[in-house]
Amino acid sequence: MIEEKIMKLIFITCAVASALALTGCNDNKSAAPVEKLNKQTVASSADTETQSQEDISALYTRATQVIFQQRALEATMFGLSSEDVGMEFNDQLADFSPSNEAKLRQQLAILSNRISTYNLKQGTSTDIDNQQVMAGITQYFAGHKEFSIGYIDAWMGLSPFIVNQINGPLIDIPRIMQNDQPITTEQEALNYITRLGKFDQLIASIEEKLAFDTAQNWLPPKSTVTGAIRYLKGFTSAEPNTHVFVTNFTEKLDKISSLSKQQKQQLTEQVIDKVAKVVYPAYQSMTKATEQLLTKARSEAGVWAQPNGEVYYQEAIRQLGDSLLTADEIHQVGLDEVSRISKEMNIILSREGYKEGTVGARMIGLTDEERFLYEDSKAGRAQLLSDLNGYIDEITEKMAPVFKTKPSYQVEVRSFPIEIQDGAPGGQYSPPAVDGSKPGVYWINLRDMKDNPTFSLKTLTYHEANPGHHWQASLNMDQASLPFLRRIAPYNAYAEGWALYSEKVASELGLYKDDPFGDLGRLQAELFRAVRLVVDTGMHHKRWTREQAISYMSEQTGSAESGVVAEIERYITWPGQALGYKLGMLKILSLREHAKAELGDKFDLSAFHDVVLLGGAVPMAVLDRNVNHWIQKQLSLN
Repeated sequence: MIEEKIMKLIFITCAVASALALTGCNDNKSAAPVEKLNKQTVASSADTETQSQEDISALYTRATQVIFQQRALEATMFGLSSEDVGMEFNDQLADFSPSNEAKLRQQLAILSNRISTYNLKQGTSTDIDNQQVMAGITQYFAGHKEFSIGYIDAWMGLSPFIVNQINGPLIDIPRIMQNDQPITTEQEALNYITRLGKFDQLIASIEEKLAFDTAQNWLPPKSTVTGAIRYLKGFTSAEPNTHVFVTNFTEKLDKISSLSKQQKQQLTEQVIDKVAKVVYPAYQSMTKATEQLLTKARSEAGVWAQPNGEVYYQEAIRQLGDSLLTADEIHQVGLDEVSRISKEMNIILSREGYKEGTVGARMIGLTDEERFLYEDSKAGRAQLLSDLNGYIDEITEKMAPVFKTKPSYQVEVRSFPIEIQDGAPGGQYSPPAVDGSKPGVYWINLRDMKDNPTFSLKTLTYHEANPGHHWQASLNMDQASLPFLRRIAPYNAYAEGWALYSEKVASELGLYKDDPFGDLGRLQAELFRAVRLVVDTGMHHKRWTREQAISYMSEQTGSAESGVVAEIERYITWPGQALGYKLGMLKILSLREHAKAELGDKFDLSAFHDVVLLGGAVPMAVLDRNVNHWIQKQLSLN
């Protein structure tokens, strides 16, 4: 009954919130003047009645170009062409200066307004979805009119702290260059070297943006700054000739058979020179600026302590949680879900002979048992990665009856690079290149082997790979008829809600049959997401301290302390992002139950999954409409 009430509440509020999120315009008067848009791309309001379908497609193309001309590394990550972006970009970096950031936001706000007010005559349901979702995406990237702080991230929209321990250009740009920038020709090698030579300009723009934000009294919490300093110092700790920028480059260069040994040596020397004379000095300057920031950093963990922070958090709830629930209401949903899931875990623990202590204490005890731990060694880590690949193969085969459409892109398992693992989450997914030249990557954090007990890894794999993030993101990428921004749409509640829903689907498919501890790991993972509702709202609204949040999460979930600390510091840095998992899952489950009730024997789970997935990531109001349209169509067939 409690879960039913929660689903009903989430169902209503998410729908309303998403509908509101599809409109609006950033009218930030402090933004820099926007460049005059091409007449072919954006028609004037006087021409609205004569606009053709081609015109709105041009708006969609322009939106893609505006974003990726300013985020060249992300264009490389997605495997875009110069034609897609409207310029040559593979040797470019980004400019995060306050004036350029304001210009980007204003351009996107204008485009969002023009898309949302476009007179779409006799459009199909796909045309209507395209217009609404594209208006929403461009507004998402335009940020909130009251906040010129932070920067626009190609995944989470307005990210509040440009310097932090888990994401941002200082972390993301090097990682993309290492993992996603192809070096298969001499020209591509030269592009890489050119980018390295521009790190001084990149870092200078980040320092300028940091100073701009600080001047507005927007000061990150101490844990965020401390984590950033740890990363920055680690990034330049090696000798330049052994830095990952060099070793990664030489590994790729060795595979280019058309280059002579002398050419490769000359190119490598150029890379070492750029790392030593440009990259290292730039990062060392950034380290000094961040150390100075530490003296001003806030002791409070929550965004409420920032100027107008409560407004920021409610906006984060709307955007990242896709909800109009208040923080207090979400906090209560979390508490109720923690209670429900803990009771289910207690049943399994008691059945297996673990009867003493709280659920969290008993789970902590399990992680001390050798039978559930991989060896803390190179061999142990290799075995863990091998097992993850086996879990992917197993579930992909068992999924077939309830998933009609299979994505064309492959997925690969990798461990996080050592230099970023301390601030990274337990698992993460990055998408494939659109041309298939690079697979989707399921990242696993191996900093603490105790944080990866065997009973937890099936569930993490189903979440990050199949049928979770990889399956959803790859099917989205496969929809070539959609505007490109729709193919990579970063709707947090949809994407994370789907990945958490996938864990439940795995259970329903029998992946935990005769595996009570694996099922316990699944429930612990779901409990983790319910706890997120409590600690995120606790810190950012109820003014909990970092230590209160760590204590609550540790006691309730029984997760390793190293993982809990990293998680809490992640929520501190990303207000509201952690809400999308449980809120999104509850919405998808409520839609499934609604479809079952309406269709009865006509309900087909594989068809339902196609409806949810093949329309791409969307706001929950659009998903709600699409599912109900499908229900009515099925009812009309007989």
